[in-house]
Amino acid sequence: MNFYKNLYIGDTVKKPEKAIRKLKRHKKQPWLYVIVYDKETDRLAVYHSLMLLQWYYKENPPACIVGLANGREEAFEVIERIAKESLDSIGQVRLVTYLSGIDPENFQKREPGTVENLKPDTWR
Repeated sequence: MNFYKNLYIGDTVKKPEKAIRKLKRHKKQPWLYVIVYDKETDRLAVYHSLMLLQWYYKENPPACIVGLANGREEAFEVIERIAKESLDSIGQVRLVTYLSGIDPENFQKREPGTVENLKPDTWR
């Protein structure tokens, strides 16, 4: 599991190091939500931490975990904070562009021409 180098932490998250350790070990944390970068859609997404315990996410973890929050509402507050920083920094609300400028190795775009880039209607 990759974590953003300047991980965003919600205001009510106590002991974020412990939460990160539990995420890496696939331990249950029913109160925790994670903000992740989804390479397939090239967007940020909010997942409940229990979702990452499913076999699919154990074998195919998200590209990068950007933030941690206690509850869904706080997760959206963290995304709002990222949006404000993006607007102040680059003058636009482009979350992935802003975050990739800070930590480019976790936000690499998919290679053109790879199979996962092709849409089903182009498979021939």
